Amino acid sequence: MNTRLGIALPSLDKPLDRYPLGTQHQILLHWEKIRGTIPERITQVEQEINLQQALLNQESDIEKSSVINYQIAELASIINDLQIWYRFHSSSTRGKMDLR
Repeated sequence: MNTRLGIALPSLDKPLDRYPLGTQHQILLHWEKIRGTIPERITQVEQEINLQQALLNQESDIEKSSVINYQIAELASIINDLQIWYRFHSSSTRGKMDLR
């Protein structure tokens, strides 16, 4: 489980194509279930960003504003990483897939 992203990430001991076909299928099926949760997780993070932006709009203290801006940037980075993981399956199954 990746606590920063809020989803489980794949962790294999070897490249996917070195596993038996049945195991590859199970791994991909499991990943698809995880992958299916990513859009909902992105929505949750977007809601957190909206809350932080509302706080920022009301904040007049420059130091507090800087902290809120940093938090917004971190949340945006999480969304970016989630989008990369969401696209990972479609690009990785065209060639060799190495989830390490």
